[in-house]
Amino acid sequence: MRTDSKPRRVWQWGDVRQRKVGTWAYALNRITGLGLVLYLYIHLGVLSMLVGGPAAWDPFIKVVRSPLFYTLDVILIAGWLIHGLNGLRVTLTGIGLALGAQKALFVGLMVVAAIGLIIMAFMVFRS
Repeated sequence: MRTDSKPRRVWQWGDVRQRKVGTWAYALNRITGLGLVLYLYIHLGVLSMLVGGPAAWDPFIKVVRSPLFYTLDVILIAGWLIHGLNGLRVTLTGIGLALGAQKALFVGLMVVAAIGLIIMAFMVFRS
């Protein structure tokens, strides 16, 4: 809890240095949520290329088959896993389950996310 009377700056919401696990979970949820919204708009823009038919779509497919785009896919999967599993934690505690074990639940779900990310990254780069 803050003891000084200075107002918080807008950019300080992401500053998680020397804070508890709950703050990390909160910041991760915000960052991944913003990233997923950004991805949604990019995805909708890319899908609009389908209107141009194969002439517009085929060159794009050649570009996205590069290792750079595979890496971006893995980052997207990481955001999806972190945001989704952290959202599950928030939902469980919101309905009154595991209130005393939020830290352990967060750590456990992030371990699940890390394992899932490793498996999915392997699948992405293998294709």
